[in-house]
Amino acid sequence: MASFDIVNKLDFQLIDNAINVSKKELMNRYDLKDEECEIDFDKKNKLIKLQAKQDMALRSMIDIILSKFSKQQLDVRSLDLSKESRPSGKLVLQDLPIKDGIEKETAKKIVQFIKDSKLKVQASIMDDQIRVTSKSIDELQSTISKVRAHDFELPLQIDNMRN
Repeated sequence: MASFDIVNKLDFQLIDNAINVSKKELMNRYDLKDEECEIDFDKKNKLIKLQAKQDMALRSMIDIILSKFSKQQLDVRSLDLSKESRPSGKLVLQDLPIKDGIEKETAKKIVQFIKDSKLKVQASIMDDQIRVTSKSIDELQSTISKVRAHDFELPLQIDNMRN
C-alpha cells in the first residue's frame, strides 16, 4: 500500500532569523524610537511576545514581523493573529502563538474533505499529522492536488511519500 503524510512542520531557525531581523529593524525605525518596543521569541512554548507603549506601535511591529516572515519564505498563516492585545501597566502586550503541527479540529476537517472527495483512499489522524493510504498512486496524487488546492488556513506540506 502506498501512503503519504500531511504535516505542518516549521523551520524554527528561519523563524528565529526573521525575529532577529525584525528586532534590528525595530531599533532603526524612527517612528518607534520612544515606544519601548520589544520582541521576544520563546522557542520552547512556540510563542512570539510583543510589547509597546501604544497599540499603534504594536500593529507596526506585527507588520514588520509579517514582512520578515515573507522574506524568509515562511508562510504567515503559521502565526495565530487572533489574540487581542492586552494592557499591562503602562505597556500593551500581545502574544503571537506559532501553529506547529495540525490541531485535532483542523485534522478532522482535512480528513472529512478527503472522504468527501470520493477518492479511493483512507485518511487517518496520527498525533499532529494525517496519514493517507491507497493501493493506487494515482489516487494519492489526486488527493495531494485536491488538498493543496483547498485552503485549510494552515501551511500544509506533503511528507513521507512511500510506495
